[in-house]
Amino acid sequence: MSEPGRLAGRLVALGITGSIAAFKAVDLLRLLRAEGADVVVLMTPSATRFVAPLTLAALSRRPVDADVLDLLPDGRIGHVITADAADVVIVAPATAHWLGAMAHGLAADVVTATCLATSAPVVVAPAMDGDMYAHPATQANVRILRDSFGYRIVEPEAGSLASGQVGIGRLAALERIVDAAIDAIGARPIRKPDPADRPPRLIDADDPARDADDLAGRHLVVTAGGTAEPIDPVRFIGNRSTGAMGFAVCEAARDRGARVTLIAGTVSAPIPSGVKLLRAETAADMQAALASLVLAPTGAAGFDALVMTAAVADFRPAVTNPTKIPRTGAGLTLELRANPDLLAGLGRRVDGLDETGAPGGAPIVPRPVLVGFAAETGGLERAAAKLRAKRVDLLVANDVGEPGSGFGTSTNRVTLFAADGGSEALPLLPKRVVADRILDRVAALLDARDAAAQTGATSAAGGTAS
Repeated sequence: MSEPGRLAGRLVALGITGSIAAFKAVDLLRLLRAEGADVVVLMTPSATRFVAPLTLAALSRRPVDADVLDLLPDGRIGHVITADAADVVIVAPATAHWLGAMAHGLAADVVTATCLATSAPVVVAPAMDGDMYAHPATQANVRILRDSFGYRIVEPEAGSLASGQVGIGRLAALERIVDAAIDAIGARPIRKPDPADRPPRLIDADDPARDADDLAGRHLVVTAGGTAEPIDPVRFIGNRSTGAMGFAVCEAARDRGARVTLIAGTVSAPIPSGVKLLRAETAADMQAALASLVLAPTGAAGFDALVMTAAVADFRPAVTNPTKIPRTGAGLTLELRANPDLLAGLGRRVDGLDETGAPGGAPIVPRPVLVGFAAETGGLERAAAKLRAKRVDLLVANDVGEPGSGFGTSTNRVTLFAADGGSEALPLLPKRVVADRILDRVAALLDARDAAAQTGATSAAGGTAS
């Protein structure tokens, strides 16, 4: 298996209080999930006015606990279950009001009640106006939490504040908060590894049978966008890919608990948050990025699955001119050379084959699941042959000439071709829904691979695309 996130298997309780910085808790939640954490969100009533609980529930895949009097669906007391199960409680942002209430044990909200009831380490990241944070009352409350309670205080930073002033009061960098939580946990064992001892998960609204965390602990690599093969310092050969389909896969994998590495070529869509980003402008750059990821330092597989949505240019100029080629009336003739098929090469590599398809090294274990994309025009007749040639477990093919399908659209109509010979034609769907349908297949293939490894059987994902 690939290296897990630093919070793999941990339950993190994220407490959010009524600061304008509450909107940053969305990205903090994503960072925690990217580290492998299982997150339950706690909110004070005022916090719900700054950021919608529905947003946090969708990202955490758990109901948000915002009322100290609410019970879980099974009748258990929410904040007590969270206090007993959490490996760490993070309060970010923490307001002056909350610091004072917590310092004096006033459990009027679910965040304070959870902190009072837990024996887990607590990390507090204050955020407020500079003068408010500097006030002796606030500083006294911070000292009580730090010196008397043993809480870790992630001090706010200097900068522009919501009041328009400049001072010390900005919420600390989110990476600092995550690092503080990891440091606070240290080598402690996981407190409640059994999911039954934790707050309940949400059922996926689009598919009640889908486990909302079915990719937790997995490392997925996604390539997205096109490549720009330089003609000279100004011009290049490219394509119309925006990266939107790949980004939808990144977001879906991240929200299902995966650790995601994105290799982005030329893109025009916004880069998703909560993923590790590698830039790869040319086909050669993307090939090098993939090669750097395919093996972990231990020699095992460097990732669990690759979803190759990138539209890598098929050709590149035979020669790249070092200076801009001047425009002339005679026109310009370019000699083009074929770029290597990156996915086919990787398919051979993971199966221990050389460029001719003959044995040429040790297969990569455990074998990663490989998903390819094929953008076609006029039909999908070539898709099955491409699946075999690229040695992939799943090929996602679409006709980019169809309205609403392909580059520059928010929707896609794809057919999924599996290595076992089956296929499934999906209707026109939003790209995020298409991404989840693809990841349903990926999750099933990974589960089958791991089950086969335990029993010694042949996995459905174990090189069946040969």
